[in-house]
Amino acid sequence: MDAESKPKPGYLWSMFHLKCPRCRRGDLFLHANPYRKISTDYVLGMYKECPVCHQRFYLEPGFWFGTTYVSYAITVVFSGFTFLLWWLILGFSLTDNRLTYWLIANGILIIVLLPVFMRLSRWIFLNLFVRYNENYDKEEGVKFG
Repeated sequence: MDAESKPKPGYLWSMFHLKCPRCRRGDLFLHANPYRKISTDYVLGMYKECPVCHQRFYLEPGFWFGTTYVSYAITVVFSGFTFLLWWLILGFSLTDNRLTYWLIANGILIIVLLPVFMRLSRWIFLNLFVRYNENYDKEEGVKFG
């Protein structure tokens, strides 16, 4: 089965599986499970280019510094979601420590989900610069520096 007869991979599917934004088939990260070994080299270990379409992932020096803003936004949205969920289920009161318990629970969840948030922020940031291309096998990828 050649590349032309394969169906177009979905955007959400490629996001949840952290696939290359250009072809939506190649993996971004060297290791599928970010929790197997807790180190930045393991969690953020990426291919230099997509194994399928050869799109470069390191577009220029310092490119990944922009992911800090994306990761911050993901964390804020996640905290807002957990706050709303906590409020709907347990509610908040000034007479007890429910707000403190939410802060502790939210902080623990953020620390546990940090590898997932960091990987997702890299995928989102790369998608701002590299778009899906159906003719990825015939055209050259995005390059900056």
